[in-house]
Amino acid sequence: MDLATLIGMVGAIGFVVMAMILGGNVEMFINIPSILIVFGGSIFVVLSQFTLNQFFSAGKIAGKAFMFKIEAPEDLIQKIVEMADAARKGGFLALEEAEIENDFMQKGVDMLVDGHDLDVVRSTLSKDITMTTERHIFGATIFKGMGDIAPAMGMIGTLIGLVAMLSNMDDPKAIGPAMAVALLTTLYGAFFANVICLPIAVKLNNRADEERLNQQLVLDGIIGIADGQNPRVIEGILKNYLQANKRKTGAEAEE
Repeated sequence: MDLATLIGMVGAIGFVVMAMILGGNVEMFINIPSILIVFGGSIFVVLSQFTLNQFFSAGKIAGKAFMFKIEAPEDLIQKIVEMADAARKGGFLALEEAEIENDFMQKGVDMLVDGHDLDVVRSTLSKDITMTTERHIFGATIFKGMGDIAPAMGMIGTLIGLVAMLSNMDDPKAIGPAMAVALLTTLYGAFFANVICLPIAVKLNNRADEERLNQQLVLDGIIGIADGQNPRVIEGILKNYLQANKRKTGAEAEE
């Protein structure tokens, strides 16, 4: 589980609710017409921009913002170097017995073991990287769309509330509820966009970047193994994917 996403979102919601409690009665911040306009309206407007399958698949993709396990690049490099050693000593068939947890890496190794041409391996894995990244970014696009639409729906609700208020100026009892709709829809729109939708969209984009970086690292490692490069050379190349302070070996770090 990604604690940063959970803590950040729960913390933001908690502070907003706390401010409402300290400001008086929480019930005065609850308005059903405003909720319908902002939350219902935003969802259905975004739904109209996509197909049903695309829209509902975004919910599954959104789970990656909270539950997402990705291997450390250092672990991937270590595994690739081990496989490079095995391949130099026993050929590609020696990789058949390797225990590989990363699905993308397993796919590349299987292609080497099956004797596919290097260009085929490179093009297939590159296509896989592109499609995976596009799926993640697509999910982020839907939540980004909700983040853009929610404030606009809040503005529509504000205008509805103002129209209702101005049309009932002769009835003081009707002014309060109409003004509540006008103000609360703006609040709900800003809250829905900036506390929920946009953070999820940003996190999904970050996930796409992380996974693409790891897959590109694995692709370079697979190509290095296929070319028969020295394991130490492969390791040196792949360490370029690491931050500068993580590129040293254990012995170098101790020095």
